[in-house]
Amino acid sequence: MDHPSSGLTVGPLPEGPALLEVRHAVRRWVRAHDDADAGVAVALSGGADSLALTAAAVVEAGPVHALVVDHRLQVGSGDVAARAAERARALGCASAQVLPVTVEGQGGLEAAARRTRYEALDAARADRPVLLGHTLDDQAETVLLGLARGSGPRSLAGMRAYDAPWGRPLLGVRRTVTERACTELGLPPYRDPHNLSPEFTRVRLRTEALPLLEQILGGGVAEALTRTAAQLREDGDVLDELAVELLTCASTGDELDVAALVDAPPAVRRRALRAWLLRRGARGLTDRQLRAADDLVGSWRGQGGVALGGGREGVRLVVSRRRGRLSVGFVGEQSGSNNCR
Repeated sequence: MDHPSSGLTVGPLPEGPALLEVRHAVRRWVRAHDDADAGVAVALSGGADSLALTAAAVVEAGPVHALVVDHRLQVGSGDVAARAAERARALGCASAQVLPVTVEGQGGLEAAARRTRYEALDAARADRPVLLGHTLDDQAETVLLGLARGSGPRSLAGMRAYDAPWGRPLLGVRRTVTERACTELGLPPYRDPHNLSPEFTRVRLRTEALPLLEQILGGGVAEALTRTAAQLREDGDVLDELAVELLTCASTGDELDVAALVDAPPAVRRRALRAWLLRRGARGLTDRQLRAADDLVGSWRGQGGVALGGGREGVRLVVSRRRGRLSVGFVGEQSGSNNCR
């Protein structure tokens, strides 16, 4: 049966090798996560990655509900979103919903669009996991970007296959495979002009830096970066477990007992402090702020409190040490200016 204007004939999916690889990746993800038993949502842009993912999910993941975010940043974006929703229905999705958004807020355009997109997907997912079309290439770009920014092991560990509610079944699949899968489906994917614009750092990594590294090192760079991310995630999971235990021992109400923290390995202690500070309202915590907070324990010289992101107008959120305890509170800009750093 033909679906009007979709360009797709509904029926059994072709058995091409690329589409089968995508299907197997989705099948493994679904088997590993019970949350998908009642169906999933898929973030569909119309590009090759999300289009191949949607086609595979319809077969492998039960009821699939497509969510198409229209960022409204380009002329004709509404038509692109509507066409993606049509294709989702033709592929057999139980529903397809277009989510128009307004991109605004702090940070550059790329960061603001990402934040707005995730907010829209979270609001529309109806408690279902949301499958995202991130591939092995996206993972490699994420690791390389974190390395260049000196973001630490948490960033270098890259994206997880499941960080509820976000599922990423294709982290082991190359972008070239999803492109071929769309060819096997007979569906030309949408080519977002932003994905070719050199004004975005990630685009330059994709089109310039990674190809150059592949040439210099003789290939295999993307796979090596993703293996590094997997190893760091495994190590990080162990450190996170130790940090939870340390935080439990050190917590005294809303404060932390310095004596319970001081002898812990710094890597574990900083993870415990990070979790505690985020719980107490810190936002956008930087490595510099975290290390300054850790100095209140490991390099105590009577220094003043450390200002953190997460305050409100006219006041700052500050972590400070007093009588062997760490606490977080609000300090007025004027009164706290001489004591906080």
